[in-house]
Amino acid sequence: MSALLNPSNLPLEAIDFNSIKTSEFLPALDEAIKEAKANLEKVKAEASPNFENIIVAEETSADKLDRVVNIFYALYSAHCTDEISAIAEEFNQKLTAYSSDVSLDAKLFSQVKTIYDQKSELKLSKEQETLLENSYLNFTRNGALLSEDDKNKLREIDQKLSQLSLKFSENVRNATNAFTLWIEDEKDLAGMPEGVVEAAKEAAKSKGEEDKWAFTLHYPSYGPFMQYCQNRELRKKMYEASSSKGYDGEFDNKQIVLDTLRVRKERAKLLGYENHPSYILERRMAKTPQRVMEFIQDITHKAKPRAQAEFNQLKELKQELTGDSDLRAYDGALYTELLKKKVLDFDDEILRPYFKLENVLNGIFEVAKRLYGLNFKKREDLPKYHEDVMVYEVTSEKGEFVSLYYADYFPRTEKRPGAWMTVFRNAGLQFGEVKRPFVMNVCNFTKPTASKPSLLTLNEVLTLFHEFGHGLHGMLAKSTYKSIAGTNVLWDFVELPSQIMENWVLEKECLDLFAVHYKTGEAIPSELVEKIKKSQQFLEGMGTMRQMSFANVDMQWHLADPEALSDVQKFENEQMQEYQLYPKEGVGAFSTAFGHIFSGGYSAGYYSYKWAEVLDADAFAYFREKGIFSREVADRFRENILEQGGSQDPMELYIKFRGREPKTDALLERSGLA
Repeated sequence: MSALLNPSNLPLEAIDFNSIKTSEFLPALDEAIKEAKANLEKVKAEASPNFENIIVAEETSADKLDRVVNIFYALYSAHCTDEISAIAEEFNQKLTAYSSDVSLDAKLFSQVKTIYDQKSELKLSKEQETLLENSYLNFTRNGALLSEDDKNKLREIDQKLSQLSLKFSENVRNATNAFTLWIEDEKDLAGMPEGVVEAAKEAAKSKGEEDKWAFTLHYPSYGPFMQYCQNRELRKKMYEASSSKGYDGEFDNKQIVLDTLRVRKERAKLLGYENHPSYILERRMAKTPQRVMEFIQDITHKAKPRAQAEFNQLKELKQELTGDSDLRAYDGALYTELLKKKVLDFDDEILRPYFKLENVLNGIFEVAKRLYGLNFKKREDLPKYHEDVMVYEVTSEKGEFVSLYYADYFPRTEKRPGAWMTVFRNAGLQFGEVKRPFVMNVCNFTKPTASKPSLLTLNEVLTLFHEFGHGLHGMLAKSTYKSIAGTNVLWDFVELPSQIMENWVLEKECLDLFAVHYKTGEAIPSELVEKIKKSQQFLEGMGTMRQMSFANVDMQWHLADPEALSDVQKFENEQMQEYQLYPKEGVGAFSTAFGHIFSGGYSAGYYSYKWAEVLDADAFAYFREKGIFSREVADRFRENILEQGGSQDPMELYIKFRGREPKTDALLERSGLA
């Protein structure tokens, strides 16, 4: 228990994963909750309330609890062993009950309200004002003003939502792991790159099948299979398996989707909001569901004609090559790749040899050094939770400790699909001092094989830069208070630091830092860089429509009357009609595996990816104007965006960085939709 509850004696206070036993999590959680409640009793008993002994004391009351919770959920996502999975529901229930106890505590709220009512008389900094505002709203938005009966209803609702989210996530992970497409005839591998075939052979061996090839629903396997497999029936089989994740069978999420929507609506109504989006968007830059829907419709209107023309190009190519223009969703990736070769003379596989993972990682560290003066030193002596993980000590130009950085890049059955950033420890005030953060990036990239290192696709490189951008947001945090440090910002602002990093991947000046052929050492040719740039506008209309379709379905699910919903597939199909280019297949529904909105933090918020694209394109235009490694612009971005976290209104922070509000011109130009 000591490794979870007591300060680490390791260098830099690194987490001692070697000493953490799964059996200790629940007892440690109980102990940490007990201590947090005792700390809050002191806050409630304070006879002379002020900002420090109420607001700051509440902020730091659960330092041990935060440590236990951060470590548990980081492992639950990235290294969910059977033992961790077995205790997750009980862990979740205890934590949810504690959260309800705090947010519904009338005496505690009274103490916070006393300070809040004095805010105009207090001489607070911007950061302190934000902390006070957040503290007050955390109570009012989570039931502090409800009657006792309604508070009890809210407790039940929050427990239910916690259980639903956990079960949804488990079902998606289990459904992903449950499917394997076995290939026994080598002719069915026609068209697939050598590295993809080798990876499938090694996957089969790991499952005890020496003479077969195994393809799974994990993206490093699924993506290339759909791009290159020439056997249409096998592509269809793979597509149907992916499209029906969580849709039926043992890991069915349909009822969980409907129950989640019903309970979210019930919660919003109980708190005085018309619906879940109205509740969520009150604390977003967009503010209202109406503004989000206008945003989605505006982008859709601009993209749709281009998307239809691009889809027709794909149909024409299929007609030309096969004599049949019937283009299905399971044909899309293959014919996109073929069209890209024809129009741009470009194939994603040409790039892989230039994107050795270790080189890309060194390149991104060099980008961070040039922009922000950061240095990354690998620490082989610090414990990690899995052998795949790499641990780095991050320091400033002056040699000051900035952060620990944990990098975990390869798929495992214990890891959920996708890519994300999280923290083992936030920056900010805790245990009596302002601490530096422990940041973690998790991805699911192409693994090394017996004959090749991990060679990334362009999309994987973009993903690495994206998640590293979130990582920088966490690493460079300078807020005094952990609840508003790093990525603790309004949700439609959180993607700016991540998405802006993707822009560097498209610049030769950046690619020259790391894109060298893993065998010959030859730098990536200029003509290939130009093709990379052009490829980012390739079928951008279809890409934008796909993104906006997810944003629309998210909003429509949450704006609908959940009592009128009964058929997940039917409702999803209705909402997708405006966005549907491919004929609708009769299988599954992507909503049953849409973890972003049903088990992540993006419910009524998926639009924020495109919303943040407006910001990141406009912000990167400033870098291009001054030079992509301009320290002047980087300093402004670091000081006004990355270091500030959620300490001020995001639009105010953006204006401080850019000198004005963002414009859409740069996004439309970059995407070719101008």
